[in-house]
Amino acid sequence: MTITTGAPPPTHNTPVALARGFLTGGVVGASLAALVVGGIIESVPLFVTGLVLPAVYGLLFFLAGVPRRAREAALVPCTALARVESVEAVGGEATSDVAVRFDLTVAPDDVPAYRVAFTQDINLADLPDYRPGGVVVVQYPPDRPWRVRIVKRPTPQWEERAAGAQLDSAPGPAMVSETPEGCAVGFVTLLALLLAAAGVVLLFRADLFDEDASGLPPSSVQPSVSSSSSSSSSTTVVSSASGTVALGPNQSFLDKDALRRAVRTLTKGTDTRAALTVVVQERLLSIVYAPTGSNAPTFDPESLPYDRFPALVEEARSSLGIGSPQTWQVTVERLTGTLTIRVGVTGSDGAASLEADGDGTVVRRTPAH
Repeated sequence: MTITTGAPPPTHNTPVALARGFLTGGVVGASLAALVVGGIIESVPLFVTGLVLPAVYGLLFFLAGVPRRAREAALVPCTALARVESVEAVGGEATSDVAVRFDLTVAPDDVPAYRVAFTQDINLADLPDYRPGGVVVVQYPPDRPWRVRIVKRPTPQWEERAAGAQLDSAPGPAMVSETPEGCAVGFVTLLALLLAAAGVVLLFRADLFDEDASGLPPSSVQPSVSSSSSSSSSTTVVSSASGTVALGPNQSFLDKDALRRAVRTLTKGTDTRAALTVVVQERLLSIVYAPTGSNAPTFDPESLPYDRFPALVEEARSSLGIGSPQTWQVTVERLTGTLTIRVGVTGSDGAASLEADGDGTVVRRTPAH
């Protein structure tokens, strides 16, 4: 049996994706700003709000998706034959199952054939059954043809059809995939993040400005001395609740030892204080210290693997598919109990992130989508 191939269906952005991106950006921006501002002005309710807001948003997002997931579970999956174009093991070699990336030509009976790429766990003993050029039986939801899964034990009828089928390859390189959110969603998410963060700062600007202006004793605020060259100047402000270092033009915290020197500037001449968060941008370092008597999880800001930060940022910018121009931010916290170094990057193709442990070893990557 020979199947005539055709082009895959087009994909596009949706208003739902834009709205979800806007809400997500707003929640992230507001929660981060609430944590930082709450720590600076020592407002426990505001700080707790920054912790609770993402959890509440995640719960509401989960509950809102329950009806959709129920409808999807009720749909009868489509079954079709597929030709194996390529097979590549991508992980899990140390276990009995290995993650395998398949490139298939799916040939439904009632629509044109199309190409699809996906990853599925396959038992090592079954790998020889999936050679390029072979025919397998697959299933997928009728409204999401890109979510293809290989049927490991098809019915005798489909097994007989697969044994005698000959399928042509669908034209490439286009492959069916889930609707990409694209630049628009990334831009909307970033815009909402900035607006929400700015809103929190403006809402509590009186408390921030009063404390920085005259509410602290002379020893609590220490403006740094700028160097003789305006191109290499920096400004340091230290209070009882936070420390900030802002670099001048033509400088970056990715320069060798720049970040560690800045942290030492904030802690010089004082007892080491436990930190709640450390946030690093291109030319801005902020450390939020734990309020006196706080039981929140903290860490020593001088113990971080700052030498690994430039490599982590470079990996996030170059390997997660965000495009250009790019912005980045490193956030360190251990609010969940484990020290986490999170590198967020944003570019023309969306936002992405990677996470590392306290030694600077990458443990999770979230590519742009």
